[in-house]
Amino acid sequence: MTGTLTRPVEVGARPPDPTDQPPTEGIRPLRRLGLRKAVPFSRMTGVVLLLVVWAIGSGAGWIDDRKLSAPWTVVTSAVELVAEGTLQQHILASLSRAVLGFVIGCVIGTALALASGLTRTGEALIDGPVQFKRAIPTLGLIPLLILWLGIGETFKITVIALGTVVTIYIQTHNALTALEQRYVELAEVLALTRAQFVWKVVLRGALPGFFLGLRLAVTGAWLTLIVVESINAVSGLGKMMFNAQNYGQPDVILVGLLVYGIFGLASDAGLRLVERRALAWRKTLGG
Repeated sequence: MTGTLTRPVEVGARPPDPTDQPPTEGIRPLRRLGLRKAVPFSRMTGVVLLLVVWAIGSGAGWIDDRKLSAPWTVVTSAVELVAEGTLQQHILASLSRAVLGFVIGCVIGTALALASGLTRTGEALIDGPVQFKRAIPTLGLIPLLILWLGIGETFKITVIALGTVVTIYIQTHNALTALEQRYVELAEVLALTRAQFVWKVVLRGALPGFFLGLRLAVTGAWLTLIVVESINAVSGLGKMMFNAQNYGQPDVILVGLLVYGIFGLASDAGLRLVERRALAWRKTLGG
């Protein structure tokens, strides 16, 4: 048991004046913690710094041009490849493979996640094999897929799709099965039917996880693409880079890496924009 100790007031003593202020001399002002307001384009500071160091090192001769070409050499090579039409040809070939494999993987992965996350039978039949596949690296299946499909375009698109399927499935299935109990109780109070509950509560609640899966999958698709394009590819950014390796052209390799980076960032930014618009309804609910 605890009590509150009070100091007795002396008779005749002057009551405390509420206007009296404690001394502030020598007291440090309270420092606000937390993240400061973001500065526009502040994330580019590190990139610009790396470019400056790279340029200085190349200009001063500290970096061997045979191993890492100077920035201006890379820009010149990119302009020449564009003028010849070579870069556009490789970009179109890579984009067709990446987009087709990504779309096929998204459709299959989403369908499997819905069947497994919304039904007990689907979970019993689907979740185990997909989880087992997740433990096997997709690139580790390349020797077996070559035996089955050969080394043509079907093989390359299949490898990209397989990696996309697992990523989409894991994120979407987790979002479907991790629904908060308070939403289930609210649906019961509102007497929603099973179909209404799935459509208005479960699927909408799983959208953030689904979009996270999309963003991870599109990154994985670009990573897988550069590997499969090194296997008997006639065209593509990966083929261009491996040819440059054989001929000792680091500037062309850097051009390919730059294009990969641009497409990776652009695809992720596009998905984030779609995600913000698709989940705009959450702001009205205070989510």
